[in-house]
Amino acid sequence: MIDRRFAVCLGIASALLCGIDVGANDYVRDLQTEAIKEGKAPVAHWGDKEDRYVSWSSHSNRLIPVYSYGTKTAPEGISQSSYKGPLNPYHSEAALKRLYGRVPEKTLNPDATYFDQTNVFDIQQAALKAGKKHIFLVVFDGMDWQTTQAAAIYLKQKVTYTEGRGDALHFQKYNAGGTAEFGYMVTSPHNEGTEVDVDTQTVKNPGGSIFGGYDPSRGGRFPWEIAPEIPYLITAPKTDPTKQAYTDSSSSATSMTAGIKTYNNSVNVDANGAPVPTIAHLAQAVGYSVGAVTTVPICHATPAAAYAHNVHRDDYQDLTRDLIGLPSIIHPNEPLAGLDVLIGTGWGVEIPKSSGQGKNFVVGNQYFTDADKAKVSVDNGGKYVIAERTTGIAGPVTLQQGVERAIKEHKRLLGYYGVATTGHLPFATADGDFKPSPGRSGKAEQYTDADVQENVTLKDMAEAAIHVLAQNPKGFWLMVEAGDVDWANHDNNLDNSIGAVISGDNAVKAITDWVEKNSNWNESVMIVTADHGHYLFLDHPEQLIDPQAKVSDTGSGR
Repeated sequence: MIDRRFAVCLGIASALLCGIDVGANDYVRDLQTEAIKEGKAPVAHWGDKEDRYVSWSSHSNRLIPVYSYGTKTAPEGISQSSYKGPLNPYHSEAALKRLYGRVPEKTLNPDATYFDQTNVFDIQQAALKAGKKHIFLVVFDGMDWQTTQAAAIYLKQKVTYTEGRGDALHFQKYNAGGTAEFGYMVTSPHNEGTEVDVDTQTVKNPGGSIFGGYDPSRGGRFPWEIAPEIPYLITAPKTDPTKQAYTDSSSSATSMTAGIKTYNNSVNVDANGAPVPTIAHLAQAVGYSVGAVTTVPICHATPAAAYAHNVHRDDYQDLTRDLIGLPSIIHPNEPLAGLDVLIGTGWGVEIPKSSGQGKNFVVGNQYFTDADKAKVSVDNGGKYVIAERTTGIAGPVTLQQGVERAIKEHKRLLGYYGVATTGHLPFATADGDFKPSPGRSGKAEQYTDADVQENVTLKDMAEAAIHVLAQNPKGFWLMVEAGDVDWANHDNNLDNSIGAVISGDNAVKAITDWVEKNSNWNESVMIVTADHGHYLFLDHPEQLIDPQAKVSDTGSGR
């Protein structure tokens, strides 16, 4: 794992390997700072108003790229091509009705080259049934095609593509021995506007208020296409009678882990509130080890959807209980078995009350109560070695100590890190430092030296999880989430967003390195994708190239 002293160099090293002399010119920070100050920028804008740099801070219904490895030469069901023909749900009224509970308006498209988000689950399930030993689901939360292109231009210092897969980030270039594939998917949910009761774990109004669906004539046929009707993808204007809901992270993650369309805010329950098993449950049932790691709180929407059940994503403490095998509000008498590895953040986030967590909320840590931590710790007879942020000790050291103990004692691993004032890991910006740029509020996050030194990176987390999970000769399933991409995009922060994509790409590289050294792409499958998009428009992408950089003739990629 990476010594914290070198973490700041990661982004700079990536640029140097591209042949770029970055020097001390943090020009993306300057672009972002000036854009926030002036309220507009020639390089880009967020939202449907071209003359305003920030006019939309939420998600969109854009088509989302899917990169997969170990799939191209695999049997039907594992290969992406399986879902571009007869298995494509957008080619069939019956399949659409099974997904959405009805056939959404203008969503049937026999010519669709995109497939559905639930097909990501189908690929994993087919891989499990085929006996693939290692299944990885890497989710760059909120990373649409445009976000990826911005990071690729920064790394390459050229605009080398305007459509398709791309060629700068590791997950774009890596071919996995000829087994890599590229496609794209619809992420629209079953519905938006469902109301729930977390105390009784019930749905009050099944069906909600806005239905999901996707009309390519309005939203576009490809992820890189500018939508013919730009407001459509953000369900605006409110008077539009055929607007179709865009997803949140919990609904979209549920589609990828449980294979269903459901309402926004749902965590692995269907539109009526009934729990549904996830791919991790299915893998665990046949002897695999299972894990999830994330740069954001351990029970936020995406990591929670790896394993937990709840009618609402904000019932954090109960979601954590599901993740670590304790009785919860939805499983009070027969708790779930729990993940074998869980590493994320939330450390130090103390709150006196929580409106979203129901009557059983416990004052203290917002995500993981002290009592629950004590129950699961091996020091008290529990199943988990707990590695957490510790004053004065480098994060990679505490995590490595946890890994070694978990392996030696044949125990599970729980890692708990983060910055107390934010709840997530320190943001790495485009140039790899930990000095975030200002976002929508005009302010930038600030970290102490201890915040950086005592924490880990997503790459550290992924490597730690693999080391523990790989002790199981049967195999394992692992979710890796770069959740900071989403936080940066919500903040309309191009500098933070590029940095988050690059740090997530480092984690992908760690996975592919491990597979090449310890396995192969005949027995391993990896999917790299996002749960949803935002609404970044790169108006003049060439402005992401450093005007002062010196690019060598031979520098053509990382």
